[in-house]
Amino acid sequence: MKRILLRGAVVVTMSPNRPDSEHLDILIEDGLISKMDPHLEVYADEIVDFKDRILIPGLINAHIHSWQAALRCAGADWTLLEYLANAHAGLSSKYNPKDMYIAALFCALNQINCGTTTIGDWCHNARTPTYADQTIQGLDDSGIRAVYFNGTPHRIREAIHPIQEIDRLMRILKNHKLISVGMAIPGPQYSKLHVAKTDLINAKDRDIIVSMHQSGGLPGAAWKAVLDANLIGPHVNIVHGCDLPDEWIRLFVQAGATFTSTPENELSQGHGLPLTGRLLRYGTAPSIGTDTDTVVSGEVLVAARIALAHQRGQDHQQSLQETGLFSASPTITSKDALSWLTVEGARALGLADSVGRLEPGMQADIVAIDTRNLNLWPAHDPVATALQANMANIEAVMIAGRWRKREHTLIDVDTSSLRSKLFDSGQRLLGTLQSPGIVTRLRQKVVREVLMKKLRKKIESL
Repeated sequence: MKRILLRGAVVVTMSPNRPDSEHLDILIEDGLISKMDPHLEVYADEIVDFKDRILIPGLINAHIHSWQAALRCAGADWTLLEYLANAHAGLSSKYNPKDMYIAALFCALNQINCGTTTIGDWCHNARTPTYADQTIQGLDDSGIRAVYFNGTPHRIREAIHPIQEIDRLMRILKNHKLISVGMAIPGPQYSKLHVAKTDLINAKDRDIIVSMHQSGGLPGAAWKAVLDANLIGPHVNIVHGCDLPDEWIRLFVQAGATFTSTPENELSQGHGLPLTGRLLRYGTAPSIGTDTDTVVSGEVLVAARIALAHQRGQDHQQSLQETGLFSASPTITSKDALSWLTVEGARALGLADSVGRLEPGMQADIVAIDTRNLNLWPAHDPVATALQANMANIEAVMIAGRWRKREHTLIDVDTSSLRSKLFDSGQRLLGTLQSPGIVTRLRQKVVREVLMKKLRKKIESL
C-alpha cells in the first residue's frame, strides 16, 4: 500500500497526553499511522495539502440498525410502541436477503459520507445465515469498519442465541481487516434467566463483545443473577439504560460494562432520558449511536450535540434549583462530547487498541473537516468546530489508509443505481405495512398488548 503524507492541517488527536489541537503532518503506511510531527520531510507516494482543514479520528457510531435504512424517516413520528409494532412485528418478517444487502450497503455509505469510519451494526433481523451473509457483504462492499452484532428477530427471543452461527461467522471473518463479530442478545431484560446466562457465557468464552438493550422497565432479578455470576464485564455493552437506577449504573460501571446512548431516538420515542450525566458521575462516559434511520438522521455528530445540550440543560436546571443560578461554568465540554464519538465508541466496540485516536501504530481512520465553509469559518476552537460540523463539511474520509471520500464525494460509488434499489426495497416493505395480512395484524396486536402491560407495570412501580 502506498505512503500517504497529510500536511498543513490542524489535528485533533484525542490522545490523552497531547494538546487538544496542534499543527501536525501525518504519514500513513500500510494502512497505519506511521509518523506524526509538525514538519515531516519524508518520501510519500501521495502528498495532500490540508491547510484550513481539521483532521480528527474517524467517528464511531456505536449503535445502528443498518437493516432499517430502506425505511428511512417512515417512522419519524412513531412512538417506541409504534416502532416495535410496525418495524418489528409488522415489517421485519417481510425482508428478504436482498433487502438486507442493499440496506446495509446504503446505510454504511451514508455513515462514511457523514464522517463515520466505524459502526456497531446491531442486526436483530438475521433470520437465516443468508440474511447475515448479505448484511456483511453490504458492509464489506461499502469499505466501512464494523462490528457486526448478529441478532435474532424479536419473535424468537426466548431461544438461546444460535452459537453455531456465531462460530460460523467468526470463522468467515477471522482474517477480515475491517469487520468483526459480536452478539446482539435480548439479555436479562427481555429473555429468561437461563437464556441470558447462556448467551453471556458463550460471548465471554469467545472473547467477543455482547450487546443488549435495557429500556422499558426496571432491571429484575435476572440482572442481579448475571451480575452475581460474574457475567458482566468489559465485553458487555448496554444500550440505552435509561431506566436504570443509579445503584445499578454504579454496579455495571464497577464491573467494567460499557454503555451506548442514542439520545435523539431515546428522547423522541420514549425510551427515557439519556443517562449521560449519571455515567459521568460514576467515572465513565457513554459511546453514542443514532439507532435507526427509520426514526432519526444517521449523523452521529448530531446525536452527540443533542446529548451534550440535553445534559448541560439538566445540569443548569439542577444548579438553578439548588443555588438560584445557572451553572457558572460548563459541566461538560465539547472535547468530552467528541470523545464519546471516538475514544468511547472504540472502547464500547472492543477496538480501543486500533481506532478512536490518532497515534503512530493506530489504524489510519481519519476524517478531514473543511473549515472554509460558511458555517465553520474562522474555526477559532478546532475541537468545538469539529463537533459542530455537519455532513457538508466532511471533505475526506480515510479508512485503514484507503480514501473512501475525497473532495466531498464518495469514491467509486454509483449512488444513482443504489438509490433506485433502496427505493424499491423500501416501497415494497412499506406497502406490506399499509395492507398487512391477518398474521401480521395479529402479531402487531400482541406486541401492543404486551408493551402496554409492561408500561402499566412500570407506572405502578413509580
